[in-house]
Amino acid sequence: MDLVALADFNLVARHGGFGKASRASGRPKATLSRRVAELESSLALRLFERGARNLKLTEEGRALYERTAALLTELDETAATIAAGGDKPRGRLRISAPLLFSQTAMGRIAAGFALKYPDVRLEVTTEDRAVDMIEEGYDLVIRVNPDPDESLVGRAFLHDRLVVVASPDLPRPVADLLAPGVVRGAGDRQTWNVMTSEGRAAIGIEPILALSSLIMVRDAVRTGVGAARMPISLVSHDLADGTLLHWGDIEGSEIALWALYPSRRLLSARVSAFLDFLKQAFPNGTPDELAAYIGR
Repeated sequence: MDLVALADFNLVARHGGFGKASRASGRPKATLSRRVAELESSLALRLFERGARNLKLTEEGRALYERTAALLTELDETAATIAAGGDKPRGRLRISAPLLFSQTAMGRIAAGFALKYPDVRLEVTTEDRAVDMIEEGYDLVIRVNPDPDESLVGRAFLHDRLVVVASPDLPRPVADLLAPGVVRGAGDRQTWNVMTSEGRAAIGIEPILALSSLIMVRDAVRTGVGAARMPISLVSHDLADGTLLHWGDIEGSEIALWALYPSRRLLSARVSAFLDFLKQAFPNGTPDELAAYIGR
């Protein structure tokens, strides 16, 4: 297989068209078109469906792209490393991270990493959905309690848990007593099972707000409007200052943040450097270490 033609095919597939690929790479559009046509001819396969205004991968084209994109990236990285005479982290590093972690910690982490590794161009996208790393071109994803995935490997670098908190002005509930609640969605359960210093308790709730951001939930709870389930890292300062009270721990609410990358891909120097940086930022992976990144 012609590796140059394969590389041009991946370039067009990644950018979604010959024109966009040409502008991004500086290679003539006609050359890219000819190379892709030669690759299709050699494989006896149609890799793209060519419409009047758009270009779409066929099923065979998508399979070829998914299986070769990472391999070509590894070849490029290996060549660059050898040419540089070492394994110094360099190049683009694309990361997908969940919203709350991005809002509370990723800005400072990214800045520190950029200062330490100026040859790496770090790009962080904030989203809670499970992205397709290969198809969307991510080098690393950070996920909360991810489902098992044989195509991904990685490590848990941070742990947290959910607690019920409320303003000191809000009356404490007793077991099975209806109490106001600040919740994330209308479909939430109507009872919170918690562990307190006196044992297990069930807090009946009446949802009064539906807020999509935990930062908004925390700010609402601070006003005394109701109680809420929150990651303890997010309210650690409030509990220490006494501006919020701890009503109990939500049972079975352990949270783990994982840094994941494709198992088929060799671990690049820049991904390895970022994993090490996370380990330095959270050496014990405790909620208190995350709380240190969160302002009061």
